[in-house]
Amino acid sequence: MRPLVIAATLLSLSACTEIEQAADNTGRQVAKGAVAEALATRFPQVPKELLTPFTDCVIDNAAALEVREFARAAVVGVDDAMIGTIRNILARPETQQCLSQRAAAKGIF
Repeated sequence: MRPLVIAATLLSLSACTEIEQAADNTGRQVAKGAVAEALATRFPQVPKELLTPFTDCVIDNAAALEVREFARAAVVGVDDAMIGTIRNILARPETQQCLSQRAAAKGIF
């Protein structure tokens, strides 16, 4: 009986992890739209051909709370606080490295 309970618990935890991952992926997809809009409208120095790679770098280097803020902005709109968050993420060394790699892959910079 005990092994059955342990197996059921492990299976339940695995399902929770999969659900959390699916929710995170959905949130990141929704957030991408808001970040892309913000980059296109508030960061004119971002070349159009790098809009998607820059968006991906911002999302990939955002913390969970930041992604949640971006997903909220997809519903209520882009505000100055979100722009500040994007600026902070863009300033991170990991994001800078991501941006450089994506720009080089596109033959820009």
